[in-house]
Amino acid sequence: MKKITKVLCVCILLASIQSFSQAQEYYQLKVYSFETDAQQELTDDYLEDAYLPALKRFDIQNVGVFKPRPTDSVTPKMTYVLIPFNSLAQFSLIENTLLKDQTHLAAGTAYLDAPHDKPAYARIESTLMKAFIDMPKMSASKLDGPRKDRIYELRSYEAATETLYKKKVDMFNAGGEVKLFDDLGFNAVFYAEVISGSQMPNLMYMTTHANQETRDANWKNFVDSEVWSKLKVMPKYQNTVSRNDTKFLYPTEYSDY
Repeated sequence: MKKITKVLCVCILLASIQSFSQAQEYYQLKVYSFETDAQQELTDDYLEDAYLPALKRFDIQNVGVFKPRPTDSVTPKMTYVLIPFNSLAQFSLIENTLLKDQTHLAAGTAYLDAPHDKPAYARIESTLMKAFIDMPKMSASKLDGPRKDRIYELRSYEAATETLYKKKVDMFNAGGEVKLFDDLGFNAVFYAEVISGSQMPNLMYMTTHANQETRDANWKNFVDSEVWSKLKVMPKYQNTVSRNDTKFLYPTEYSDY
């Protein structure tokens, strides 16, 4: 009996480990906006010297920090921070945990104690997401070329209704859109459903490319593929996107990927 009980315990433990390894991650996307270069520099210093090191001390790895790629028009003063969490519990605890971390508080003094008339940013926007079933864990980009040349393409697809939104999510998973991106070498970082944010219903994903030419070639291959040609005309996937918002970013030197 003891032997049977021991075997059962081992089986339960192995099942729990397997379940955890397949569990869908949660992502927070924090978008800082700035009015001045001084604000942006102060926040960059905080993120690099205090915030990211503190997250790593609490076993939160693969944090991405990005800037908008320069354009012909005025490039907005913004910083995007993408943070993966194993669970909602980990997400809910992190802010209070950081406020008790003396190393973090000391390294981030200039940012954390900025006066009301000289704040470190204009505003922070936060979006909380849950990873897709077909890509439950983040995959940090393996690009190794110059960071200034890289294209990190952040897309969000809004839908007119919750029902149509769920169909678009299904198109990525069961429909095979995630697999198609993977087969074509889009180097996706994540795909996720937005569960709390200013624009809903909505899904977001990020793909990465060595440079603009590679990005354009990848998308041409996607549009021209037989898989997409069949998928896009399926009746159940019609009218699933009401608005597509695309941001072109590049990773900072202190970003994890």
